[in-house]
Amino acid sequence: MPKNEEIIEQALQQIETGYVFPEKAEVIGSAIRERLASGAYADLDGPALCRAVTADFQDVCPDKHLRLLWVEEPLSLEPEDQDAGRAAFLSLLRAENHGVRRVERLDDGVALIEITRISVADEGAAVIGAAMQLAAGSSALVLDLRSCLGGAPEGAAMWSSYFFPDDQVHLHDIHDRTTGTTRQFWTTAHLPAPRYLDRPVYVLTSAVTFSGGEDVAYTLQAHGRATLVGETTRGGAHPTVRHTLTEHIQVTVPVARTVNAVTGSNWEGVGVLPDLPVPADQALETALKAIRTATAAAAA
Repeated sequence: MPKNEEIIEQALQQIETGYVFPEKAEVIGSAIRERLASGAYADLDGPALCRAVTADFQDVCPDKHLRLLWVEEPLSLEPEDQDAGRAAFLSLLRAENHGVRRVERLDDGVALIEITRISVADEGAAVIGAAMQLAAGSSALVLDLRSCLGGAPEGAAMWSSYFFPDDQVHLHDIHDRTTGTTRQFWTTAHLPAPRYLDRPVYVLTSAVTFSGGEDVAYTLQAHGRATLVGETTRGGAHPTVRHTLTEHIQVTVPVARTVNAVTGSNWEGVGVLPDLPVPADQALETALKAIRTATAAAAA
């Protein structure tokens, strides 16, 4: 394995070349090289090196996607194959039912959909649509994102689209440093299940909720389409690329940033703040109580 100094230099080169904020990349490089020169990483084994460098990355720049990762299974050192990376991601999504873990009808006609991953829009559309079809006749909907670890921005836009009447809602933009392009995300015109309109939507969050899961929560909250219940989320808003440095070490580099069409900002580093803050294990009970209270008030 290359020496720790070589691994860190390779990581810094990727960060300085691709990190979404070039001025911050320079600060990161300067701080980590100062630590490197002091011998801070000299005697660390692979996992310990990754932990230490990641902690220092985030001390200088609190970006939750900016990490040095230790991977137990040996990685290929061949030039990166984007098609292979997508194939591996699709395989993961298929194994996890495109992120839909559970669809359930609760008391009082409330539907619950538990989502653990945000699938890609093309392959995930049928499963997402099936979940929304099952929820179509409910009086209120709870989206449980407490265990959602992220996924694809296109899939996040598709999930969000179900809660708006047409394709005329601008959700957010993603600005990509490496290509110099901006991609707009709008609600989807055609969906494989009925849209969920004019009924309350509650989104459950936790300190685990990350990335694409945060995208859905933040978008629905910003547009006034859902009430968030639970904990402040983990705070990762920047689309990221992984670069393999050794057979067991990768560096993850955020190369783009999300800008919400309503707030002009995102949840990077601060997380998505719930409207009803409670411990994650109390979020469902709290949401159901809020739904019952609102229903009773409407009927009074």
